[in-house]
Amino acid sequence: MSTAGGSLLVLGLAGPQVSAAEAALFRRLQPAGFILFSRNIVSPPQTRGLTDSLRDLSKQQPLIAIDQEGGRVTRTKELAPVAPSAPALAAHAQAGTTARAGVLTGELLRLLGVNLNLAPVLDLDHHPETQNSLRGRCWGRDPQRVIDHAGQWNRWLRKRGIATCAKHFPAGGRAASDPHHELPVSAATLDELLREDVIPYTALMPELDAIMLGHIEFPNIDAAFPASLSPRIIRRFLRDQLGFDRHLVLTDDLDMAAITRRYGRGPDAKLAIEAGNDVALICHRSETADVAAAAIAELPRAVLADAWERVERMRDKLHRPLPWSQSQWQATCAGLATLAAEVPEVGESEPFPNSPVAGY
Repeated sequence: MSTAGGSLLVLGLAGPQVSAAEAALFRRLQPAGFILFSRNIVSPPQTRGLTDSLRDLSKQQPLIAIDQEGGRVTRTKELAPVAPSAPALAAHAQAGTTARAGVLTGELLRLLGVNLNLAPVLDLDHHPETQNSLRGRCWGRDPQRVIDHAGQWNRWLRKRGIATCAKHFPAGGRAASDPHHELPVSAATLDELLREDVIPYTALMPELDAIMLGHIEFPNIDAAFPASLSPRIIRRFLRDQLGFDRHLVLTDDLDMAAITRRYGRGPDAKLAIEAGNDVALICHRSETADVAAAAIAELPRAVLADAWERVERMRDKLHRPLPWSQSQWQATCAGLATLAAEVPEVGESEPFPNSPVAGY
């Protein structure tokens, strides 16, 4: 039964190649997919070889995900020029330029064998000066501004064959601390979220493939669980009330301290799927995946079947990688360099010291 639970996990890798232990784990669990970080990316041929090997280990086409937002959250910094950040593109306010950023990001990722970008960030920038991991990552404070700019970027990324995932539902921008280190708490009510924070999600619903839940506690909405593990927020609000019943829904990384300090491995993954997530992310401690898979497999068959159905629906949307072409890689990099020169960054876009969001 652990294979059944394993198929609802997305797992990280330790380094730039699949180790023998990881290969055995992936063959056994057949996870829904994998996520790449900077630690996995050394060169274009190596990265493409890595993603090809992950496909070879999978009986079905896997999700191969990455956080490639532009600006400081760019996993390919060592390989290619960095696309402008969300706030830089929003400040530049040229729809054509934002579209080019989406196009070039999509082409780069498909050449590398990635098929799912964990972006755009749809969080409203409630605390622009707070070290809540979102500085330099949000499109703005006004919902319409976020819809206009994030929507354009998202649209053109998808036109280039990359599935997208909006984050961090319902309102990661209300966090006043960094969930990599502790669980943030917001006093926001459901009415407040409906008036502001969820507007970009509902406006862009037809153009989003997936939704990521944030690790943030909303005691005035659910006093028992953070958003990422909350049936009230996921099943009743996101799915039933807002209508996101056919989208893939996934947790943010369960290895963040916001979750690990409160829940053990196994209970966290089980709670995540039980609450309405289809996939649980274990980005760093993949050696604990067997424990997580076994816990998920304890859930009722009907709960698992709903999640499996959405994972399969997502697989059907995925595009195969572009044929590897060194000339196309160079042309894409040249386009990114030109774009970066045209769009100046605004404010502080470099990572905080020791900030996990830009590390690994």
